[in-house]
Amino acid sequence: MQRIRRQGRTPLTQSASTSYPDDTWHTMNLILLFPGDFIGDGKVLLTGRRMKHILEVHRAKTGDELTVGLAGGNIGRGRILDLAGNSAELAVELTQDPPEPIPVNLLLALPRPKVLRRVLQTITTLGVKRIYLINACRVEKSYWSSPFLNEESIREQLILGLEQARDTMMPEVMLRPLFKPFVEDELPGIIPGTTPLVAHPGAALACPRNESGSITLAIGPEGGFVQYEIDRLRGTGFTPIRMGERILRVEAAVPALLSRIC
Repeated sequence: MQRIRRQGRTPLTQSASTSYPDDTWHTMNLILLFPGDFIGDGKVLLTGRRMKHILEVHRAKTGDELTVGLAGGNIGRGRILDLAGNSAELAVELTQDPPEPIPVNLLLALPRPKVLRRVLQTITTLGVKRIYLINACRVEKSYWSSPFLNEESIREQLILGLEQARDTMMPEVMLRPLFKPFVEDELPGIIPGTTPLVAHPGAALACPRNESGSITLAIGPEGGFVQYEIDRLRGTGFTPIRMGERILRVEAAVPALLSRIC
């Protein structure tokens, strides 16, 4: 059943379960661990995709060490104690803090479902920890009923992004399918203490570089926000910015803007 919170504040992804994406072609720069993997005495037992990855991609053997990290916790090393049957037993030491997040609240108009998966991975890899998927005039209504928006599908993409970046801190993803109530009722409580910016091809101001402090960044759908939406965001305190003369797709605009601003 579809699980979309209309205007509630509970993120979809704040809990860390033991579920894991079934994507054997993804390369793990970090093996993400969950509390249910631990079997006591600093040991974990891995099966399924992670076990297969250890064997087929890392081609590891007993005694080898791999980079591991506990979801929501530290990063460290996992030494393989045993590879037997369909499981791998590792002794882990988690002594290193995860990388610092980038100080951005990202407001992203909901992209096409297949694009959403790639974009969520990219956003997570870059270190954004608060993501609001919002509605806009040019967002197709059908996108909001996509199975890619259910909690488990979103978490799968976030996990893939964390593995790529060697990170363990799961982003929060909030769905906001009503533009006007979000902008009027919730957004004023999000932007204090941040610099609010909205990407808009027609803006007079060029995108700033290496902004200090926290940012709230709004990125529209393919074709951009309509003028009504830009006006509403400006009325809340947002400054429109442009990247240049080129019009970028969402999957290109997101990393380009985040890399330039931060």
